[in-house]
Amino acid sequence: RASNQQVKIPSYDFKIHQSIESASPVNPADVIILEGILVLNDPRVRELMNMKIFVDTDADVRLSRRIQRDTVERGRNIQNVLEQYTKFVKPSFDEHIQPSMKYADIIIPRGGDNDVAIDLIVQHIRTKLCQHNLCKIYPN
Repeated sequence: RASNQQVKIPSYDFKIHQSIESASPVNPADVIILEGILVLNDPRVRELMNMKIFVDTDADVRLSRRIQRDTVERGRNIQNVLEQYTKFVKPSFDEHIQPSMKYADIIIPRGGDNDVAIDLIVQHIRTKLCQHNLCKIYPN
């Protein structure tokens, strides 16, 4: 549903584990990139997407990144990070995130390190923009 109106995206503070008052304004755009680990789970959201991408990363890499982020950026200790991962994060991934891969049009193995996949996606987006007479607005 296109309304061409600015929306405000709520913010979440992971250190205090709650929403915070500030919200980021987002203006209408010709192209919207929607990302998130659960973005493919809701059929109402999926039907609004022109292209659905699942970025698949090795489990060891995911855990390593989580440990790095949670200890450095969120001030947590490694024991708590590993306990949360084992009890909640990994089971939730297996139950909710991994199964949503079946809804993806494109699955990117190795995530952001996969230059070939990223180049193909960029080319596809450019082709779609041209089909909607937006090539001149968004040149190569």
